[in-house]
Amino acid sequence: MALLSARDDINRSTLAMIESCTPVSMDDESFHVSTTLGFAQRKISQQARIIEECLEQASFQQLSFVVDLVKDTRTIRVSNEVSPEELRALSAATTPAAPVQAPVAAPTPEPAASDGLAYAEQLAGEITQTDSKLTFERFVPGEENRYALEAAKQVANGDYKSYNPLFIYGKSGLGKTHLLRAIQNYIAKNDPSRRCIYKAAADFVDEYVIAATDRTSTSASSALSARYQNVDVLIIDDIQNMMTAGGTIRFFFKTFNTLVDHNKQIVLAADRSPSQLGMGDSKFDERDTSRMDSGLSVSIQVPDYELKLNLINTFYERMRQDALDEHIDGVVGTIPEEMRRLMAERAGTNIRVIEGFVQSCLMQANRRERAGQSITRTDIIDVANQKWPTGQRIVTVDHIQRSVEKYYDVAHADLIGSKRNKELMEARHVGIWLTRALTDNTLAEIGKKFGGRTHATVKHSIAWVDSFKKKDRNFHDRVETLRDSIVDAT
Repeated sequence: MALLSARDDINRSTLAMIESCTPVSMDDESFHVSTTLGFAQRKISQQARIIEECLEQASFQQLSFVVDLVKDTRTIRVSNEVSPEELRALSAATTPAAPVQAPVAAPTPEPAASDGLAYAEQLAGEITQTDSKLTFERFVPGEENRYALEAAKQVANGDYKSYNPLFIYGKSGLGKTHLLRAIQNYIAKNDPSRRCIYKAAADFVDEYVIAATDRTSTSASSALSARYQNVDVLIIDDIQNMMTAGGTIRFFFKTFNTLVDHNKQIVLAADRSPSQLGMGDSKFDERDTSRMDSGLSVSIQVPDYELKLNLINTFYERMRQDALDEHIDGVVGTIPEEMRRLMAERAGTNIRVIEGFVQSCLMQANRRERAGQSITRTDIIDVANQKWPTGQRIVTVDHIQRSVEKYYDVAHADLIGSKRNKELMEARHVGIWLTRALTDNTLAEIGKKFGGRTHATVKHSIAWVDSFKKKDRNFHDRVETLRDSIVDAT
């Protein structure tokens, strides 16, 4: 690993994935490791040549590096409560162990009591405030989010100082906030001596603005700064909401640098990667985005059918159990297994909306049962259409092009022009694909809107996006995020 760490052409995320693999065997020709994560296998295999060069340096012979994908045989119990024995069996190598009491350095002195500090404490809120239901035990794992889950557990336990900052990104509604709150909950329960603050970026901006403009207390800003710099774990959610707040960004990175210099943990979440945060009119500059990307950046990807079915089954069992425990009428309905499979087929990708979808279906099942009937396919399809309506919005080519230009930070003339560099080609392909997916324009009409391109060229762009979406889940997520933003804004 030391040889790999010294390479400039392999990133921290890939190194962390390699560390998570299990060595299997080694002979004169090859070195085998295994992983249960399909996307980890694909990502590591892309770097096989570099790894093999390092293996040759270490062993003085040529070795092939092989990543074997093995089935995860752990079972997941769907329930509100998980016993310690079951939790250990489920999490094996990834669940944080009980915190080890290491020698503790002298604590940083608290800021002196003052009106400014009291004001800052009022702004920052109670640092131990948590949401008791957002725990690691209640997070539904799948291939799309398991690596982020494992990284969050390690950070919660204070392991892997190289995961600093931990940056989790993905489109809205995939569970980022759940993981951030789970870190906070774990620390509050297992190591309450660690001071942990969770803040949504919008609230962080408001706190800074109020403190910076307060005329009644000249020490409010310095006290707020001391407050944040005196924590052990700082968690900021939806950091993209700071993008236009230049003053808050400067304050945040001053805090960021102080915490990192004192080996304190930072956890961030956003709807896009660090590099994408610097696009367009953002006040994040390259130095800011590189600092956010200096630890471990990991994406949560959109759920496929298998994970959606797992989510639906989990929410279904939990809601029924919660309704029984809390004596809530109207939710304890029965949805047969085949109907839950239909729900997974009809569901969108936003996990929060999927949870509401399950609750609506349960209520409909309860109403049917009171009438002596069972929930039907038509019932489920009707509820799904209410949650994810189609055909109600009119999307124009101009709107799609403006959205693509803003997302990729390209000019309109370049998007429809003849330049063929890599960044422009992806934006152009995606723009054409989205136009085909979201409008009724013919291929010839789309070609005219994109600089007079031919029918064959438009078909090539559509085929390129379809093919690349299957090969690269990060690209798939970028396209779906952009698609959702266009539909939601029209």
